[in-house]
Amino acid sequence: MKTKLKIALLVLFAFFAACVTTPESGKQAFIMVSPSQEVTMGKQAFEEIQQKEKESEDKRLVGITQRVGERLAVHTDMPDLEWEFKLFESDQMNAFALPGGKTAAYTGLLKVCENEAALAAVMGHEIAHVTARHGAQRMTQQMVLSTAMAAASISLANKDSRALILGALGIGATYGIQLPFSRDNEAEADQIGLIYMARAGYDPSEAVRFWSRFSEMKQGGQPPEFLSTHPADATRIANLKRYLPRAMAEYKNAKTKYGLGETF
Repeated sequence: MKTKLKIALLVLFAFFAACVTTPESGKQAFIMVSPSQEVTMGKQAFEEIQQKEKESEDKRLVGITQRVGERLAVHTDMPDLEWEFKLFESDQMNAFALPGGKTAAYTGLLKVCENEAALAAVMGHEIAHVTARHGAQRMTQQMVLSTAMAAASISLANKDSRALILGALGIGATYGIQLPFSRDNEAEADQIGLIYMARAGYDPSEAVRFWSRFSEMKQGGQPPEFLSTHPADATRIANLKRYLPRAMAEYKNAKTKYGLGETF
């Protein structure tokens, strides 16, 4: 009985030791992956992605992407990460950010963004996945379900854990195609990203207008919400409107205001 009690206490201690508080949203998360492991895996994944993708040669758009990313990064809870911002040449309307600060957008996304503030909304959302450690949360969930996977041994070099890691980081088998996080993670990233863009001096109300434009461009091609891990566009827009008052207060206090920024 004493042995069982010791084991139970150790498990309980490990659980509380692995609980972290997510910045801005204040939510509790259970994470068994160390920050250093997470950063290493993010960097490895980014190196592989860069081998598959072509960087944009449009100096103006590359400069805008880097400028927006840097303005966002300094207002996160992880400003000291080795943040890096790339623009890849592709029709994909997508962006991603990996643990360690490796972030990229695709030129196809800029067509619907139209301005810096909308790009800040998307990049802020992706950066929020990093600061909220959503990738580590997903790896932890999958590790708990898979008793054969130990936190100390997960690596991209391990064939058994490769798919788990790339999926948890939001990267599919075809590099550059982002897999969705859970609906809760997506909603939390929207909330945090809105705060980041506001602090960076971009009008947060543009996030609502961006998602409205994005929804119209998809022309009804989205699956029903219950079949998707992403929130439906209508739900996302409603949530953003709910988060907007706090973001507008942050925007009001921003030292420098860029409004919508430069248009594309």
